[in-house]
Amino acid sequence: MKTVWYLFGCVVIATALMACKSKAPEPAEGEAPAESEAVTGEAEGSAEEAAAEKVEAEAPPTQIPAPPDVAAPPENAQKSESGLAWVVLKEGTGEGHPSAWDVVTVEYTGWTTDGRMFDSSVKRGKPAEFPLNRVIKGWQEGVQLMVPGEKRRLWIPGELAYGEPNPNDPHAAFGPPRGTLVFDVELLSFKEAPTPPEAPEDVGGIPKNAKKTKSGIGTRVLQEGTGKEHPTASSMVTVHYTGWTTDGQMFDSSIVRGSPATFGLNQVIPGWTEGLQLMVVGEKRRLWIPENLAYQGRPGRPQGMLVFDVELLEIKN
Repeated sequence: MKTVWYLFGCVVIATALMACKSKAPEPAEGEAPAESEAVTGEAEGSAEEAAAEKVEAEAPPTQIPAPPDVAAPPENAQKSESGLAWVVLKEGTGEGHPSAWDVVTVEYTGWTTDGRMFDSSVKRGKPAEFPLNRVIKGWQEGVQLMVPGEKRRLWIPGELAYGEPNPNDPHAAFGPPRGTLVFDVELLSFKEAPTPPEAPEDVGGIPKNAKKTKSGIGTRVLQEGTGKEHPTASSMVTVHYTGWTTDGQMFDSSIVRGSPATFGLNQVIPGWTEGLQLMVVGEKRRLWIPENLAYQGRPGRPQGMLVFDVELLEIKN
């Protein structure tokens, strides 16, 4: 499914820690289950595959024509300080705005500024549903301005999407679209998420009362465990976790989603693979993971050192 990661960037955060089967680390436990190919991986099981094939067979033509103003925002467009621009195409009928942590249901189509359509829930014939904090920054900002029933056209600059074009990028032909992207988005509904956990006071750096591994990971036990065994680098684990950048911005949380995450330790960022092997079931630990063991400065991912509170719920060797 070629459109699987356009909104999330090669998989989103089901969370911020899972990895594609390449050398580059990805969010922790893959993408959260969602309705759209644009935000999820391949469907599992023959029944789902058959349903997907049926949708493709009944789908509208391959390309949805680009709007006439796709090349640049028109004079009547509004613009935020970040550079996001928009026009309201249809007024909403609902009340309230989604927060960054809420789960939204939308219909959308995306184009590059030369009029090439690269993704569309309309084409697939099924709305997309995903946590708003799991998509590109331009979507997070733009959709929070909307109410249910509203439709907007968003012009999202590269720094709020997947970065600007780089002619020296060897992966440019296979990666997400670069530069300014244009989306027509209709917010159908949203579901409020639980209140996010507050950032720890020591989120800014590894404190003196934390231990440090040879690789540079900081670690401190917050709650003693009840188990005796440690997971291996290939174990499947189930955890609850929350992640922050060192300025206190939360970027992912299984607690907010209301569901623990399960994944293989060989599928996550290196800092998680190492850090969780120190733990036993029932233990809760804070991990300070340097950038070289996290996302290594990749566009669209949390930058710099990352801090995680992780509770190990189960090990499946």
